[in-house]
Amino acid sequence: MTISTLKDLYIDQLQDLYSADKQSLEATKMLHEKATSEDLRRALKNGVEGISQGMVKVKNLIEGHDAEPTGEFCKGMEGLVKEAKAHAINADIDDKDVLDASIITQYQRMTHYGIAGYGTAVAFAKRLGLENDASELQTCLDNTYGGDREMADIATGKVNKEAMAG
Repeated sequence: MTISTLKDLYIDQLQDLYSADKQSLEATKMLHEKATSEDLRRALKNGVEGISQGMVKVKNLIEGHDAEPTGEFCKGMEGLVKEAKAHAINADIDDKDVLDASIITQYQRMTHYGIAGYGTAVAFAKRLGLENDASELQTCLDNTYGGDREMADIATGKVNKEAMAG
């Protein structure tokens, strides 16, 4: 797709977000399988549900602009997923608390990428006068922030302390 207008760029960014969400969904499922802390497992399960809901919203927005959701492949998230695999999913970490701390680190990196993507899409939608789009995307952004805060609370509340004790 040739990008000539802000709307073209907006749709391109939505497609990139969709791809990023799809990739992070699979990685989050794998992180969930590796996690040992019950709080972390619950938070990752919530993350899977949140990412899935975000994908549906983004897909509907893209299709509402007569575009295909799969029009982009997010290389940024591809790199973050490779990092998650190397440093958590396939990592050789014996201490379960250190592993959980690493899982949180990798999840938050993917989450922060999502925050940047959703934030940009919200700004573009508002500039384009697409208030419904902006509202839907703001919900996704707020949910992503919530997931990030939940992970930070788990890390600082117990996991990092337990990892230090090991």
